[in-house]
Amino acid sequence: MVYLNGEFIPKEQAQVSVMDRGFLFGDGVYEVIPVYSGKIFRLDEHLERLQNSLNSVQINNPYSPQQWREILHELLGFSSESSQSLYLQISRGADVSRKHSFDTLSPTVFIESSPLTPKTKTELEIGYRAMSQPDFRWQRCDIKSTSLLANIMYSQQAKQNQVEEVILHRDQLITEGATSNVFIVKDNVLFTHPTGNHILSGITRDLVLESAKHCHLSINESALTLTELLSADEVWISSSTREVMPIVQVDNQLINNGVIGKHWPQVYDYYQGLKHV
Repeated sequence: MVYLNGEFIPKEQAQVSVMDRGFLFGDGVYEVIPVYSGKIFRLDEHLERLQNSLNSVQINNPYSPQQWREILHELLGFSSESSQSLYLQISRGADVSRKHSFDTLSPTVFIESSPLTPKTKTELEIGYRAMSQPDFRWQRCDIKSTSLLANIMYSQQAKQNQVEEVILHRDQLITEGATSNVFIVKDNVLFTHPTGNHILSGITRDLVLESAKHCHLSINESALTLTELLSADEVWISSSTREVMPIVQVDNQLINNGVIGKHWPQVYDYYQGLKHV
C-alpha cells in the first residue's frame, strides 16, 4: 500500500496527472526516513528538514506535523516489517498547462514504505570502494529536491564501475557523495564539509558527528582536498539507509592500506545505540 493525496491504495493503482509539475519538471521535494523496530527514527528532525526544503521552493506544506505523524504511522501499519524506509515526495501539483512559472496549486503527496535491512557490522567491516568526480551540480544542493538527474548519472557511474559511491569535489575540495555525506579522519580529527548550499546536510550526518564526539574524535567542519582524502587514515560515507559505511579505496588509492581504521567500529557501535533511544 502507498499513500497518495489522502488515500491509502495499492501501489499499482497509484496514478498522478501527466500535468503534474513533479513529472514535467522535477518540481518537488522529498524526504527519506528510516524506521527501526516499528519506531520512526528522528521524525521531528526529518519533518523540519522537509519544511525547510518546501520553504526554499515555495511549496505550501499540506499537513501539520501531527497530521504527518498520523499518516506515516497508518501507512506503516500495512506492513509486517519492523524496520522500514519511508519515502515522502511532495510536488507542487498539477497545472492546466505546461509552463515554467507557477501559481498556487494543490501539492501532490506520495508516500511509500519499503523494507529496510541495513548491512551488518560484519558486512561493513570488509570496507567498500568509491571513485571521485568533479561536482557539476547546481548551487542549491541543500534543498532535497526531486530534480536528481546529476545524482542519477553519478550513481550510474558507480554502478558501471562496481563501486559503492561517487565522492564529489568542487575545485578539488570534497563536498559530499552522490547519495551520501563524506567524512575524513586524519590524526584523530574528523573532517566533513560544513553545512551550506553545496551539501545536503543529512540527519544521519548529524548522528555521525554526535557519535564521533562521544568516541573522543575532534570535529572540524571544513572541506579537505581530494589529495588529503586520498592520504586519510579513514574515510566514511553516511546516509539514512547506509548509516555509516567505511570506504577503504578511492579511485586506485587504498585508504589505510585497504582496511578499516580504529575509529569506525567505535562510531558504528555508538550509532547503533542511538537507533534505540
